[in-house]
Amino acid sequence: MSWFAVWLCAVGLLAQKVAGAFVPRTWVSGGRVRAVLTLLPVAMFAALTLTQATSGADGPAVDLRLVGLAVAAVALLLRAPFLLVIVLAAAATAVTRLLV
Repeated sequence: MSWFAVWLCAVGLLAQKVAGAFVPRTWVSGGRVRAVLTLLPVAMFAALTLTQATSGADGPAVDLRLVGLAVAAVALLLRAPFLLVIVLAAAATAVTRLLV
């Protein structure tokens, strides 16, 4: 990735954050909009995590990190505390790398 792209993204994100301060409250006071705005960071973090876990230097790649991601998904479905989810995912990835 070029530094130009990094700076362009940084400036764009800063502009978006500043613009958010000037959005009228009436635009974001609706129930649907508020629900989407509440879940948007979670969706973005999930997309970033999945992208990082499945991308390699030459394109898409299957990696052992997917085992940890799968364990984390199961732990979250079982309503485990977040710290336990992180520890289980890291341990599953470490054990998989040890065995493979």
